[in-house]
Amino acid sequence: MKFLKYAALLSTFAFTLHSCNLLSAAGISSQGQPTKKVEGKLTSTTANSEVNVDHSQWTELLQKHVNEEGLVDYKGFKEDAMALDDYLNMLAKKDPNNDWSVQELLAFYINLYNAETVNLILENYPVKSIKDIENPWTEGRARVDGRELSLGGIENGILRKMNEPRIHFAINCASISCPPLIREAYTAAKINEQLDMVTRNFINGPKNKIDANTPELSSIFKFYPNDWKVNGDVDLFGYINQYSDVKINPNATETYLNYDWGLNEQ
Repeated sequence: MKFLKYAALLSTFAFTLHSCNLLSAAGISSQGQPTKKVEGKLTSTTANSEVNVDHSQWTELLQKHVNEEGLVDYKGFKEDAMALDDYLNMLAKKDPNNDWSVQELLAFYINLYNAETVNLILENYPVKSIKDIENPWTEGRARVDGRELSLGGIENGILRKMNEPRIHFAINCASISCPPLIREAYTAAKINEQLDMVTRNFINGPKNKIDANTPELSSIFKFYPNDWKVNGDVDLFGYINQYSDVKINPNATETYLNYDWGLNEQ
């Protein structure tokens, strides 16, 4: 029995390394940054921290360099690298803490993840895939209040601990099969509506082929098998059915589409 458990653990670890959520110590560490859990249903709210974070500069860059399909003009973005640096430097000076609302924290870390991912591509451009870059998810690179967070740390150490699975459809790992970037920053005032929109669009879009009996799903649902919960219990089909136009039968058999790690470039 112990051998079987050990073998299962090794199998899970090997699969996880293949996906984008690399579970090394560096990859999951929040570096002491605060996390809060969404309790009940998330609602949008006005920011309530003493110093509100202005994400408008990120919105301007997204509207300039991301098209309606969520593909990125990295060549054009390089011309605005200084503006992106200014935005990231502004985020680096913030001190996310427990006085911030869960909505503010979600918006802050989603935007930080997406902006740092674009910055990573620009630093290595031209590149065919983020996976061609050494340690893209485990190397500390996002500066926040004197700490350096890895992309994996933001995702696994902070966002995934916030009890809001819709973050998986908001963060973008610069790849074709990733949920696309939207052309505006996430904000506390719109966070629930934004997360709802990207989740519905992804589930009902071309990166899934939803069928009542034989759904073909994005590998994202396989990468994070324990994240899809309904009323506290893991329920993949039940979770998807909350957003899908086509409802999946409970006894359906799913398969998973190949994940395209090619660069999400226009």
